Amino acid sequence: MAQVINTNSLSLLTQNNLNKSQSALGTAIERLSSGLRINSAKDDAAGQAIANRFTANIKGLTQASRNANDGISIAQTT
Repeated sequence: MAQVINTNSLSLLTQNNLNKSQSALGTAIERLSSGLRINSAKDDAAGQAIANRFTANIKGLTQASRNANDGISIAQTT
């Protein structure tokens, strides 16, 4: 007995287009909801690297400020 496979190519095309639209919508919603220009390295790899370096510098300066304040506090209590 011969088997016949029926394929609805219009349905497959529609499903493929729907999946692409859903993916694009998900990306757009992620970008809008985060409020960030760069959500991941794939958005802007160079920008992400610069932002990471700035973040590291800010954290280092914040810690240096805390250390200076601790030193001032110690000097004032003695």
